Amino acid sequence: MKYLCQVWLDEQVMADLSSSEQRELDRQSLAYDRELAERGHLLLASPLASPDTALTLKVRQGQLTTTDGPFTESREHLGGFLLIEARDITEATQLASQVPIARYGSIEVRALCDIPDHAEPARIEEVQ
Repeated sequence: MKYLCQVWLDEQVMADLSSSEQRELDRQSLAYDRELAERGHLLLASPLASPDTALTLKVRQGQLTTTDGPFTESREHLGGFLLIEARDITEATQLASQVPIARYGSIEVRALCDIPDHAEPARIEEVQ
């Protein structure tokens, strides 16, 4: 099963890290990404640019509106993600708990779900 691990960060906490602490965190994060990939768990991972580079858009009644930055009003922002493959939520949680940046922020682990193909004809099942 696939899980999206969203990395939530407080920008001030990250800004308080020294440059050597930041380099070490980057080193540890890349090493863990490689380990997850080698074990067949990591499908994709990436940090995200600062929220001040973001654009939030909405389409209402066919009209597009945009707002600079993220829509949420929170100290934390989405700082990156990992897309992993795990047996179940227990294994996904264990894998995410080892992500080095979890020491500075939080990680939301959420299962991906399939969108049903509504274009397929309905199947009639016999009642027995």
